[in-house]
Amino acid sequence: MEDKNIMQNILLESREKLTISGVSDVLSFDDQIVIVETELGLLTIKGENLKINKLNIDTSDFSLNGHISSLAYSEGGFEGTKNSNILSKIFK
Repeated sequence: MEDKNIMQNILLESREKLTISGVSDVLSFDDQIVIVETELGLLTIKGENLKINKLNIDTSDFSLNGHISSLAYSEGGFEGTKNSNILSKIFK
């Protein structure tokens, strides 16, 4: 990963509400795992009853509710997905 001065905020409230800035795409989601592409790498969110409340690509804001049990960053594996999203993958 390049060394950039990228600022990303993650706010977790009572392990029930998560707000993240710098999100560029949602790669996968269900009620137990959500994988989002951020400016700092892939972020996997695990929990129960996860529901995405907001995804605004223009402002890079994302939020979800549910019982959040873990957050984990990973790198690699999705190089070149910057310009694609779930809808473009569905309608290929």
